[in-house]
Amino acid sequence: MPGKSKLVEHEAPEKLLTQRGLFAGPSQIVSEDLYAEVKRGIADRERHRMVVHPNATVTMNTYFGRFPASYWQRWCVSPEVELELEVTGSGQVSLVASDSEGETRTVAAEKIAGAKAQKVRLSAKIDKFTDGGGLWFDVITGDDSLVVEGVRWTVAPPKTVRPTAVVICTFNRVDDCLNTMAALASDPEPLELVDTVYVVDQGTDAVESRERFAEVSAALGSKLRYIRQPNLGGAGGFTRGLYEVTEIDHAEHANVLFMDDDVLCEPEIVIRLTAFANRTTQPTIVGGQMLYLLHPNFLHVGAEYANLDTLSPGQVVEGALFNADLTGYDEETGKRNVQDKRVDAGYNGWWSCLIPSEIVKAVGYPLPLFFQWDDIEYGYRARAHGFATVSLPGAGVWHADFHWKDWDDWHRYFNLRNALITSALHSRFDPKMIVRGMAKQFATYILGMQYGLAATQLKAVEDFLKGPDFLADGGVQAAADIRKLRAEFPETVRHPASEIPGFKPGSLPMITAAPTPKLIAPVFAKRLVNQLLGKSVHDAGAVPAGDAAWWHVSLFNTAVVTDASQEGVRVRKRDKELAVRLSKQGAKVFRELYRRAPEIQRSYKDAMGKLTSRDTWSRLYDL
Repeated sequence: MPGKSKLVEHEAPEKLLTQRGLFAGPSQIVSEDLYAEVKRGIADRERHRMVVHPNATVTMNTYFGRFPASYWQRWCVSPEVELELEVTGSGQVSLVASDSEGETRTVAAEKIAGAKAQKVRLSAKIDKFTDGGGLWFDVITGDDSLVVEGVRWTVAPPKTVRPTAVVICTFNRVDDCLNTMAALASDPEPLELVDTVYVVDQGTDAVESRERFAEVSAALGSKLRYIRQPNLGGAGGFTRGLYEVTEIDHAEHANVLFMDDDVLCEPEIVIRLTAFANRTTQPTIVGGQMLYLLHPNFLHVGAEYANLDTLSPGQVVEGALFNADLTGYDEETGKRNVQDKRVDAGYNGWWSCLIPSEIVKAVGYPLPLFFQWDDIEYGYRARAHGFATVSLPGAGVWHADFHWKDWDDWHRYFNLRNALITSALHSRFDPKMIVRGMAKQFATYILGMQYGLAATQLKAVEDFLKGPDFLADGGVQAAADIRKLRAEFPETVRHPASEIPGFKPGSLPMITAAPTPKLIAPVFAKRLVNQLLGKSVHDAGAVPAGDAAWWHVSLFNTAVVTDASQEGVRVRKRDKELAVRLSKQGAKVFRELYRRAPEIQRSYKDAMGKLTSRDTWSRLYDL
């Protein structure tokens, strides 16, 4: 394999490129309206070039077209930004700003007549955006057309530019990983900013085994470092990149950009995240945002936080866009769905997230959690040490829609166990509140005939109660154990909808849910009593995924529930004996959690330094 690149600071350019003006996405499945919106007339939009026909108007007030001025004013040291573009033809280019309420103002404008590859430069002070607002440009033509290309937003550079390493963690997603690698290699300008690309392959189906790997490897050249290691989950894969940067390459100041293997990568994210990180007032975790891969116009969330008291991740920061169609408009205001109000994140998911090496040196490495909540824990640990997280608008990749993933899966174990660990480390960890919330959740699993999910929850609590030494192997044994445990419960198995065991085609009526009950507690009590008495409203029926709430499924003896992934169904059968056994086990486990919570919390806090140390990860990597 090619030798490793040295991660050293680079000489600063005359101007620091913060983002390019793009007019189309990296894939045909992506709408051009995410980049440039044609408000009137006709415009031909290509990736780096746009032809605006006569009597047309195009706005760059779009997700990828805006410059996030509010975030630059709040977190960075740049007082001014310059917009540069090359034009041919006639028309007008206007630099436009908004405020936190989305009200607009024109900052600068230039008329163009008969231009041939003419450079246009417009600048704006970044001084009136504290609470929100962005910058973009509009193009208007009259009787002639105008070609716009070479669009660049720049700020004054730092004294030196930090080196950047991209880390792709992969496990048996060979084609996805190769696609992400190829996407990075396909765009020379962002790739020029990357010193090293670490591909950490933890799978049994090796990425390097494919013929295409040679082609992609050649395109990345000496930047690529391909590493094989045992499966230590996402935490172990991404941490390997941090370890290589800090321990092997000894980078004093570097950006480490995590990238999931299964994203649709927008290479532009490298430019936007690294430029921002180069101009922050102090080292800052800079997160890329997530757009839905199955619904590419939709943004997952503008900024999120976790409620550590209730073990609830993915909480939407007030004022942040959520599940928003970025090509749509607000029904009340009629304004484009853009993030004008500045919202501050508690953490950022690691589908694409930049972590400065200085933060690693100050707070340690991630916990060996294997999977789930590793990004949340690290974000809150960094915050406790004075390092903020910024989810940067306009810096996004497309990732599989979360609501198309079924909650009843093996990963739920890690979600619950690691939530408890994170809460113990970074919150008051009130045992009464936590046990009450988990017990309510457990009861709904039992009523909904999700016995495997209930057992998964109890296993997560039991392993948490074993204390921090249980994390010594990085989660390898836990991953194997939870899969084995869940295999004992038939309803955890997904079946093709055309081949449901025990039922002939056409024998199952589709039974949809009534409206959500207004009084949950009485309904809960009634469903519980009926199950204990063996009473049911329906013997068997099919239930759509959207109707699979406990208060509906608990009406059945057998419910064939569509999986959230829409790839099959689960067969849930009432089992009173199993429900009673799990309930008794649950009562015991929750009593122990309540009783031992303060003791266990202390043990995790005492072990934090060791768990996040160089020595722990060196041992796990066998280095």
